[in-house]
Amino acid sequence: MPESERIVIDSAPLISLVAALGDLEVLNFLYSQVLVPFEVCKEILAGGSSGFAVAEFEAASWLKKRSSPLEITPTLLNSLDRGEAAVIQLAINEGIQTVCIDETVGRRVAKLSGLSLTGSIGILLRAKREGHPVLMQQAIERMRNQGIRLSEKVVKFALEQADENR
Repeated sequence: MPESERIVIDSAPLISLVAALGDLEVLNFLYSQVLVPFEVCKEILAGGSSGFAVAEFEAASWLKKRSSPLEITPTLLNSLDRGEAAVIQLAINEGIQTVCIDETVGRRVAKLSGLSLTGSIGILLRAKREGHPVLMQQAIERMRNQGIRLSEKVVKFALEQADENR
């Protein structure tokens, strides 16, 4: 039962959601359209040393994966990595209000660009509120086991919001 809402997503949240839940279906549950810039597709498909999340990303055929690079403004390229810059640029180009970025600097630039923000924890919390079976404590543990860094402040907030205080 997705809202008629579109979102543009960065690579870190995609990897974090696979770590937390084992796939990306939660995005399909929450959003009518999930756009992935070409630059983010390249980052995911590069797969790092382990290739983590590549198979799940490829299996999510409903993701709107862009097949050509964006022309990104120099201001964004000078402030951010290509993936985050592409997420913000694509959202602006397409008139999409919400982006999903986890990194602090990317979040700050997105806010300054007038965009609404969420991150991997925000996605998990919303999914839980809307009836998707999310166990926040377990999701956080699985993310950390994959080397995803979450501050104690973020973990505490997530567990409180999910009503799963330790």
